[in-house]
Amino acid sequence: MTHFVYVVDDDTDMREALADLLSAAERNVVTFGSATEYLAFPRPDVAACLVLDLDLPDIHGLDLQSRLADGTHPPIVFLTGYGDIPSSVRALKAGAVDFLTKPCRDGALLEAVDSAIARDREARLARADTYMLECRFATLSPRERDVLPLIVRGLLNKQAAATLGISETTLQFHRRQVFAKMQAGSVAELVRMSTRLGIG
Repeated sequence: MTHFVYVVDDDTDMREALADLLSAAERNVVTFGSATEYLAFPRPDVAACLVLDLDLPDIHGLDLQSRLADGTHPPIVFLTGYGDIPSSVRALKAGAVDFLTKPCRDGALLEAVDSAIARDREARLARADTYMLECRFATLSPRERDVLPLIVRGLLNKQAAATLGISETTLQFHRRQVFAKMQAGSVAELVRMSTRLGIG
């Protein structure tokens, strides 16, 4: 599966060394000399990892991490010559995969990069799954959307029908439609889907 490793480091020699190392390990690499260059790059929609220095000429690495937190940017591996414990703690608490100091072992960097790419693949699958569920939920009629939470709460057909002020036969029809449209094979599966969608 295609993936990319983005390297942001203002040291030209370091960028070239990292590009050589990652390319030799058969990783697709794109390098940038600043955070601004990285942010302006049109990233392809594939799994990726961001190898990020702390001391950049325009935006500090930790500030860039904070800026990217709300988006769908790839997991970060920090690689810096100026690492300290407070910075590493802040980076890892904010979700960085690893915090490495220069010089670091090639194996350690490759392991961190692979871990980040694997994490991004999992996140992408989860987002795709949630999007698919949202699309299914969008096909429900307003009444079916009323019925869904009642099924998830475990109400009997009679109770759910009374709650909505409809006949039990009508309720059963809507219930079947909910299961069919959501492609749920059981109540337990519907509960898991609803949890993913934030429906209680």
